[in-house]
Amino acid sequence: MKSEIVPSEPSALLALQRAAHATLHVLATELADLDLTASEINALANLGDGHARTVSELGAAAGVRPTTLTSVLDRLERRGHITRGARAGDRRSVLIELTSSGRLAADTIGHTLTGLEHRALGALPAETVASFHAVLQALTKVSS
Repeated sequence: MKSEIVPSEPSALLALQRAAHATLHVLATELADLDLTASEINALANLGDGHARTVSELGAAAGVRPTTLTSVLDRLERRGHITRGARAGDRRSVLIELTSSGRLAADTIGHTLTGLEHRALGALPAETVASFHAVLQALTKVSS
């Protein structure tokens, strides 16, 4: 069953934007010791599973264009959190990998994200959280 958007209800997109700003503020506060920007936190969080990614793959996972990601990666590389190297068999593909300091930062970010999600969503029924993910996927697809 399709939902109907009711004009008298507040905009879901504006509510999402408020939630994103509030979430970024909490993350910035809780991760202040890492001295990272929101974009750097996003990149490290997406590398946190330990899998190397190309710039395109990381951009897709992080929801940013590879050209936008380049300056973020430059900063992370200067700080020693990532390395960039050629993919075996394809020198044109650049692989992004975490260093040991990047792994520590990514682990801290991961624990912080998990804690924030638990505080924010932990009391909600699983179906509600699943519906929330479905909404986020639909919004992501519309921009593709």
